[in-house]
This record gives sequence, structure tokens and C-alpha cells, in this order.
Amino acid sequence: MTVDSQTTPLSPKDYASDQHVRWCPGCGDYSILAQMKKALAELQIPKEKCVFISGIGCSSRFPYYLDTYGIHGIHGRAAAIATGLKMARPDLSVWVITGDGDGLSIGGNHFIHTIRRNVDLNIVLFNNRIYGLTKGQVSPTSEFGKKTKSTPWGSVDNPVRPISAALGAEATFVARTIDTHVKHLANILVQAAQHKGVSFVEVYQNCNIFNDGAYLYATDRQQKFDNVLELEHGKPMIFGKNGEKGIRFKDFHLEVVTIGENGVTENDLLVHDETRKDPSLAFLLGNLSYPEFPEPIGVFRSVSKPSYEELVANQIQQAREKIGKNELKDLLYTGDTWVVE
Repeated sequence: MTVDSQTTPLSPKDYASDQHVRWCPGCGDYSILAQMKKALAELQIPKEKCVFISGIGCSSRFPYYLDTYGIHGIHGRAAAIATGLKMARPDLSVWVITGDGDGLSIGGNHFIHTIRRNVDLNIVLFNNRIYGLTKGQVSPTSEFGKKTKSTPWGSVDNPVRPISAALGAEATFVARTIDTHVKHLANILVQAAQHKGVSFVEVYQNCNIFNDGAYLYATDRQQKFDNVLELEHGKPMIFGKNGEKGIRFKDFHLEVVTIGENGVTENDLLVHDETRKDPSLAFLLGNLSYPEFPEPIGVFRSVSKPSYEELVANQIQQAREKIGKNELKDLLYTGDTWVVE
């Protein structure tokens, strides 16, 4: 979608609402909001053609801060609301803004089915591995053993891996980025918006009040080069401060190797292909985690499939061509009918 050529191009400031942004000072949500406005300006999506839909949580205040259409829905139901809107208005750019609690706990069912249907939505999940709005309880993505107000002895739940869950439902676009990697974040949002079909973006976001430093290993300037693997389509998987490490696929599993040791060269490294139809390799990447492996960021998968609303529209068109466009009364009197005396 583009702005009419006769109008003045929109800037990031044009997408800002008149509402005072209220998150805790230092919250990663500020960065995500700033990069979203930059992405929208780059895409030049008309404000009246853009809708942000959220559920409940800190992330769900998002629609208030953008001068677009928005719906602040109920807990975990943003994807369902967004699906209905996209079916009625397929011309709109529809964004689902959710958190690890809102989207993966009470909203987990809607999350899976929206993705498997391939509805043309952009789902952005803020993952801070904690319930922030309700003041620090364990969330679906909190690590095993996490001590919180709701798990004082440590969580005994295995955490949900959002990337793996999305890939398991065969999402056609899956990506991860980090709130402090601002250029990377904005670029991923642009790519998600340009994808036809469901787009899922996980954003590692720091909650500096209830889970500060959860991603320090991936954001600290001294550590991040050794702990983050930036996926680039068509390029070997290299990381490390001096680009000395890489990921190799051997004996049906991934392993970290050092270039130059034991005869390992760059040619031995796995080359990233985000367009693979089979999601199994992307699933393996989605299961890599610190400290055993570097955390992958970037696009895990980007493939083309007909979107849900396109398929439904085609069915409706076929039905109209076969039986014609009739009145509701005609439909009620079609098929098996009987009279009750």
C-alpha cells in the first residue's frame, strides 16, 4: 500500500497519536514503538488503511500511541478480532500486538489457529519472559526454575518457544529481533508487512522493572557478538566478534564450530535459506538457545502460500457463479423443507 503520489510523504512523526506514552522509564516498548513508526513511514501505509489490534498487557497499550485505527481488545483475543476484520476488509494492513502472556497463555489457541490458517496479519509478540502489567508473575516463556511472585520456589513449567510454536503451525513468515537492535528491528517489521500471509515476529523486549537483564547476553556490547547469530538469506551462519565461529549441520544436528580449527572452513558452514518449503531446519534453528548456542535473530522462514481470506473469497465467488446471487429468503427455502401443521 502506498500514499497517493500527490500527497506529502508521511514521516514517523505523522504516525504518532496525541496520547502521552506511558510505559515504565527504560522499558523496551518505547524502542518497538519508535521503530514501528519508522517502518510504517518507510512503507508509506496510509493511516486510514492501518489497524493495530491488541489484547491485555503492557504491549497492548500500543494502539493508543499510533495515529491509525486501533482496537484494544480483551485478554488473548486480538488474533481472533484481527481475523474477523481482515475477512471483512482485506484491503487493510492489520497488525496484532501482543505479549508472551497475552498471546501464548490465554491467547495460545487463537495464536495457533490464526497462524495455521495463514491469515494475512502481522503478529508482533513482545517477549520479556514475565507478566509485567500484573507485576511480575511467571509467564509461558519464563525459563525453567524462574523464581517469581507466583513461583517463589522456582517454576517447574517448561517454557514455550514462540518461534517453534509458530513454525509448528507452519507460519509462512517467522522472524525474531531485539528491542535494542533498532535498525534490525525496523527492517524485520518492514519485511513482515510486505509478506503476503501471516507474519510472526518475536521481539526480545526488556522489562527493566520485573525481569531486568533477561537478554543482557544478547544486548551487552561486550557479549552480544558471541551470543547472537544474525541470520541472512544465502549467507553462511557466522558469528563471533571477529567472525571466527559458525554453525555446522552434521549427523542430523547443529553444532558450533570455530573456523580454522580441525580443518573447518567457511565452506563447511550451514548456509541460511529462509525460503525452504520444509520448515524442519528452521525449527532446529528456533530451538537453539543461549548459553549452549548463540540466539538466532532475523528471518527463519519466508514462503508463499494462498492466504486464508483469498481462499474464502474464491469459495464465495465460485458459489455465486454456480448458484447465483439470491436473496436470504431463497436460501432459507432451498434444500430440504417441510411444513409443520
